[in-house]
Amino acid sequence: MEFGKINTSEGTQVCYSVFRRNKADEYNLVITPPPGTSAAVQFNCIEQAALRFAEELHLGHAVIVFQRFFASDIANQASFLEPVLNFNGGTSVSVIQQPPAERNKLLAWIYLIDFHQDPVEVQLNGRSFHLSHNGYRHIYTSGLISTATDNSFLQMEAILEDYTGMLGREALTLEANCIRTWLFVRDIDNNYSGMVKARNMVFEREGLSHDTHFIASTGIEGQSEVAHSLVNMDAYAIGGISRDQLIFLKAYTHLSPTHDYGVAFERGTAVDYGDRRHVFISGTASIDHKGRILHLNDIEKQTQRTFENIGALLEEAGASMEDVASMIVYLRDLADTGFIRTFLNLHYPEIPVVVAIAPVCRPGWLVEVECTAVVTTNNPDFGNY
Repeated sequence: MEFGKINTSEGTQVCYSVFRRNKADEYNLVITPPPGTSAAVQFNCIEQAALRFAEELHLGHAVIVFQRFFASDIANQASFLEPVLNFNGGTSVSVIQQPPAERNKLLAWIYLIDFHQDPVEVQLNGRSFHLSHNGYRHIYTSGLISTATDNSFLQMEAILEDYTGMLGREALTLEANCIRTWLFVRDIDNNYSGMVKARNMVFEREGLSHDTHFIASTGIEGQSEVAHSLVNMDAYAIGGISRDQLIFLKAYTHLSPTHDYGVAFERGTAVDYGDRRHVFISGTASIDHKGRILHLNDIEKQTQRTFENIGALLEEAGASMEDVASMIVYLRDLADTGFIRTFLNLHYPEIPVVVAIAPVCRPGWLVEVECTAVVTTNNPDFGNY
């Protein structure tokens, strides 16, 4: 993994990672506009910085695959966040109210791929962006909501049924093809349990259980621009993969099975290709192998344990923190920002990271972290990425 930073004349910083391999180079960007300006100005700074980044690195065949904007006040900012950075006709855009922890109104996480002139087919179909390459279909779906009720259980059920139906129309299934979800819950302390119960019910119906497997996920506080939306889902699915390409990460020395405390997600999932392995680490917190919260009210020790747990999951996937391409740190309390930033600058200064204010599903957890990693493989049984 290579890392770098670019600063524009306007004061915008692009912190990036790049994984280079064969004919597909992967870039993760975290773009931080200058604080103290309006949200509209900050959005324009992000857009211009992304375009300038592609120009300066001569990414003539780059495809922006996924973008997430972290907004401080989505009700007032959503209108001008709708435009997308348009390389090759479309992209997946996720917009969520999770205020950036350090004075900004907006931050952006952008994932793009430079395919070196390989044939790539892209299609934007409603809320889903499809990228087809080398026999695989990568489907990023953003902003799935339901407003038919004010009940988080019924909203989550409807969202998953809609998503399962969408996959079915592509001859895919939730069990075989969905790799990663993000579940953003408004007022998580009150609405999380309804979301969990609905997810458990739909998963069981779709063949997902502790006897088979679940899906890597983050369930966290977040709001869409629609006031009556209690749950908002982003998801990533892959067509053309086989079960042999998937590894479900446990790290039982450090973490308990999630079903021990009534939730249904994988701690992490790795996807093998011929030339690389993608590792998706779910939202991870300060927990032990019996499912207990460790170090109540101690942000320093909780952070240390969280990264210890992530390290155990990465090791199980044949990776380490040196292979991490992007990271999101969620804080419950804005007052912990100074400590977290000092910790990250000391231990992981190069990794593109977003720090957002977003309470975790259990009030005792002060911090949660998710990340993605990429490592080189040589597996002739599978097609390259």
